Amino acid sequence: MSNLPLSDQSPRLGTVFLLSQPSDEQIGQFLEEQENVDFSYSEVGATRNVAAPAGYNVDHNRQLLGNGHKAFDRGREAIRAWKMFDIPWVRFSNPDTPIDVGQTVAIVVRHYGFFSLNATRIVYKLDEISRFGFAYGTLSEHGEIGEERFSVEHLPSGEVWYDLHAFSRPGSLLARIGYPLARSLQKRFAADSKAAMLEAVAGLR
Repeated sequence: MSNLPLSDQSPRLGTVFLLSQPSDEQIGQFLEEQENVDFSYSEVGATRNVAAPAGYNVDHNRQLLGNGHKAFDRGREAIRAWKMFDIPWVRFSNPDTPIDVGQTVAIVVRHYGFFSLNATRIVYKLDEISRFGFAYGTLSEHGEIGEERFSVEHLPSGEVWYDLHAFSRPGSLLARIGYPLARSLQKRFAADSKAAMLEAVAGLR
């Protein structure tokens, strides 16, 4: 990806850094290059389990979205529209991407004066009577190594919850060097994602 400034595409670094916001063309090229790239971890699908794999940090966050079937339907539509990424410092590559296993997506993150391009692929989909969502896993061009599940659940009590469950560890050299900053970004994303989903569900009528 020679036309991306400040990029380092070596497996050792495992992510792409930019001095400016990437164009749609650059993101499209990045996604094409990721289509046949393998996952960067071996425990693919492990967010289905209660216990995370050994050697990873675990983050579990929940947000009450409302009560009743309408709130659940709104939450499900918000997940389908990738509304959990409606965050000012995050850009999702293509909100029209269907929630299907095998779909590869790119997330652009603006942080600390530069941008990074991160590649993930949907591992599995949840489409149940009272739960909807999916999990995606990191590919080699991602600063972290691991998996994250995004879901909404309608409990027997009537409450509807947005749930984020992830396990991760630093993948790139820069992520390891700046690990406290990386963890801070993960926590910030969880908080902002919960707020984005709450706003999306409240705004869907």
